[in-house]
Amino acid sequence: MFRADFRTRPTLIANLLKGAFVLGAATAGMAQAQTQSTVSPALDRMDIAVGAFYAEPKIHLGANTEEFGRLDTPDEKIDEETLPRVKANILFGSNHGLHLDYFRYDNDYSGDFAGSTVYEGRDVSGTASGNAKLRIELARLTYRYWFGTGNDVFGVGLGAAYLRGKISGSASATVTATNPAQTESWSGSASASDSAYAPVLDFGYRHQFNEQWRLFAEASGVKKNGGSTEGHVYSGSVGVEWFPHKNVGLVLDYGIQKIALKRNNERAAEMDLKLTGPSAFVKVRF
Repeated sequence: MFRADFRTRPTLIANLLKGAFVLGAATAGMAQAQTQSTVSPALDRMDIAVGAFYAEPKIHLGANTEEFGRLDTPDEKIDEETLPRVKANILFGSNHGLHLDYFRYDNDYSGDFAGSTVYEGRDVSGTASGNAKLRIELARLTYRYWFGTGNDVFGVGLGAAYLRGKISGSASATVTATNPAQTESWSGSASASDSAYAPVLDFGYRHQFNEQWRLFAEASGVKKNGGSTEGHVYSGSVGVEWFPHKNVGLVLDYGIQKIALKRNNERAAEMDLKLTGPSAFVKVRF
């Protein structure tokens, strides 16, 4: 078992937003030169949505041992958590856009586990316990090209994701094997930190029913290879937008974030975290 502590930099999201909106302002003349008829009504020139993701987490932990091979915990649900989240979009011309998505996960975790398996023909059983503080921060910035100018548009995006973290923690365990009988107990702690940029690919779909209601769907994938920490993040969501006012609306969606991280050392440790649940945002568009 290990603890993942992804430390937050408060200026990260502010800097990304600042850069994106400065770029949007610099190209405002180009945007105004486009006639309104060439831009899909399902898209906005510029928007920002601030809200929260109410997540129902499920976690899986695993690590290699010298004597008994790999030990894994069962998938376990842990306490629900409300995660801050920000999204923003800028449209250049009719089809070119920038998309920003940021969220942070922060939760305590502890557990006691027991199980059995067969390793190299021997019956192995054991118990383990430990505590964890899980923090995950992820920011994604992608360029998107939108196909279509009607009420339905499809977008394909390519960009980069920023991942920063510290993996540390402690655990204790006792494992017993038969034929021959053997019992091993151990406890310990370790820590390591890492941060990296990774490529991200995403897809989007948007449909406008009328001036007040829209439907959207999004999916993305981030993969980091190499280094002391590697892994992937897959996400997807489906939702609706409602604009009671021309420039201010409410966004509701249901989504999933699947995060898998691996610490590369002599006793490689892994964490799989799945977050599912609804999100709500207040969206301002220009």
